[in-house]
Amino acid sequence: MLSRVAGVSPAGLGPVPEAARRAENFKGLLLEAIERVEGLRRDADESVLRLLAGENEEVHQSVLAVQRAELAFQLFVEVRNKLVEAYQEIMRMPI
Repeated sequence: MLSRVAGVSPAGLGPVPEAARRAENFKGLLLEAIERVEGLRRDADESVLRLLAGENEEVHQSVLAVQRAELAFQLFVEVRNKLVEAYQEIMRMPI
């Protein structure tokens, strides 16, 4: 009878590392998304500056770079809004 009890692990110790690992993965995904959006913004800025400086930059390339950066930013804002809504919904749940 005691041998069966010895194999039971304490409650709460198993899922904590898994939850922490998932939180780190989620954090990493968000940071990666922020870096991508920021990179697209930087590329758009550089493209516009090259165009204004008269360097060998086509107008349509600059417009596409700006549109790409704007679209990525809008998508990121929408994802952020959904995350905030989900958090608020969880906070409103009765315990």
